Amino acid sequence: MASQVTLFSGSASTVLAGKIAAAYGIELGKVSVQKFADGEIQPCFEENIRGRDVFIVQSTYGPAENILELLMMVDAARRASAKTIVAIIPYFGYARQDRKDKPRVSIAAKLMANLLSAAGVNRLITIDLHADQIQGFFDFPVDHLFASSVFIPYLKSLHLRKLTFASPDTGGTRRAGSYAKFFETDFVICYKHRTKPNVVATMALVGDVKGKDVVLLDDIIDTGGTLCKAAQLIKENGANSVRAMVTHPLFSVDVEKKVDAYQNVEESALDEVVTTDTIPLNRESSKIHVVTTADLLAQVIDRLKKKESINSLFKF
Repeated sequence: MASQVTLFSGSASTVLAGKIAAAYGIELGKVSVQKFADGEIQPCFEENIRGRDVFIVQSTYGPAENILELLMMVDAARRASAKTIVAIIPYFGYARQDRKDKPRVSIAAKLMANLLSAAGVNRLITIDLHADQIQGFFDFPVDHLFASSVFIPYLKSLHLRKLTFASPDTGGTRRAGSYAKFFETDFVICYKHRTKPNVVATMALVGDVKGKDVVLLDDIIDTGGTLCKAAQLIKENGANSVRAMVTHPLFSVDVEKKVDAYQNVEESALDEVVTTDTIPLNRESSKIHVVTTADLLAQVIDRLKKKESINSLFKF
């Protein structure tokens, strides 16, 4: 008898998990999370999962409790005799800490990989890792999906006449180049210099954007400072329009630090920010458009069950 697929959600991704379940044609599994007076949590599967292929959806953005909840759900599934445990982490948190960029710091992305392995994960499905090499941190298969499969149809629907892609920093050159190659157009680069995290001191534009409809590409929007500064620079250099396509909408808001990513976007030169639902938005904005990844993730689950290729889902 073939094992059955059961899809569960952590507290951080209930809306997306519900969409994935609907797209796949199953009911979302029942799970409860009890919270004790001292703040401890206890996830519990409220149905039999013995011998089943268990898929757990949970993005691991802040607070850190989200990753802890996922680890505890994986441990509970293993102890409940699940056949396989697949962690669907649309946004893989701590991916920006993928190397030692200064002495005496943690390589947190590797630590997260170790924790998932120790908990009992058999496979990982994630979208647009901050750095491709993070896949090598895991000792089990990783299906690294790309948001291009949901961004490209939307971009085509805009019918932009003089399309040009842009990277807000040198690290995103490969991404911008891939889009430019697919659409047979040009791309430009914004070179930035940081004085400290989340603060851009200077930025320069490499390439011509005069009269162009520019699309900035990035994997994460946190405070929005880099993208907004890049958009302003591109507009000042004569671009006809400038929009951003960003996979993971962190949109940080911190009153004490006077950070409000939503306000930064609303007051910026950006015509639009297109993003996905890997992280739920805290509030709506007329400049933010969300495209869902639910259908993509449902297709991946289906192909895993049928042992079919996943790579064929992507344009590049």
